[in-house]
Formats: sequence, structure tokens, C-alpha cells
Amino acid sequence: MISTLSKIVDRETLGRECEKLRAQGKTIVTCNGSFDLFHYGHLCFLEEAKKQADVLVVGLNSDSSIKQYKSPLRPIICQEQRAALLSSIAIVSFVHIFDETVPMPFLEVVKPNVHVNGSEYGEDCIEAPTVKKYGGRIHLMPKVAGLSTTGLIAKIKALP
Repeated sequence: MISTLSKIVDRETLGRECEKLRAQGKTIVTCNGSFDLFHYGHLCFLEEAKKQADVLVVGLNSDSSIKQYKSPLRPIICQEQRAALLSSIAIVSFVHIFDETVPMPFLEVVKPNVHVNGSEYGEDCIEAPTVKKYGGRIHLMPKVAGLSTTGLIAKIKALP
């Protein structure tokens, strides 16, 4: 059995693997995020993403990028553990940790057929020009009501 940790790849390896997959006629879907305090909403998001193509590639914000765009107090879970958790999910083909605060450099390498994003970001999300440049499309998914990492943190803090 192949270790799930082998699914965690650097950008160069990811580019080579995606080229091979495209040559085999496979379609590729991407999504990205911090996936901090992984919850049911994250799982639903990944499952919806996987329905869009043959291969699911997850871009994972590094600890340093999360500190820049969310808060110096985040993430709660370190990038190695978040990546390991994501790579253990059968429907995830590859996990790539990126240091940028935006996913476009990651998307430039993958050139996905589909990129899945939360509906709150809309069709004109920041990823759209990069995805469409390579002939891909944006697929929007609504959030699972009542589930967010920020909400979970608030619930935990409210515990006696």
C-alpha cells in the first residue's frame, strides 16, 4: 500500500504529475483553503469537488500564509498535520502546500479543468482568470449551514 503522505507533493512534482494525468486523458479539479480544524463542511466541499473531475488536487495554505491573511493566532493545526489529514482522504489525489496568500501560482502549475470555490466568492472570484486562461471553469458550492472553523473556535471558547 502506498503511504498517503506520498500524496503531499511540491510544486515541481505536482506539475509533472498533472502533465502525466492530462496526457492520459484525465480531468483535474482543484480547490484550496486552510482546512484548519477540519470539519464536516470541509468534507462536503471535497466530495463536491471530486464529483467535477477524475483527479482532485487540494491546494493547502501554509502556516505562514494563513498568519498573513487570517490572523497571527492561526492556524490552530500545523500545516504538516492538516496536509496529512487531507492526504488520508481517499478521494484526494494530491495535496500541495503553498506559501502565497492567493492560489494563482498553484493553479498556474496545475491548469485545472475545474476549480471549486465557495459560492460566497462568486463566479468572478480571484481564481477565475487563471482557471479560464487554460480553458477551465469555476464550480461554486454553497457552505454547509452553521459550519465554519471560526464558528467552531467560538463554540470552544464559550465552553465552561
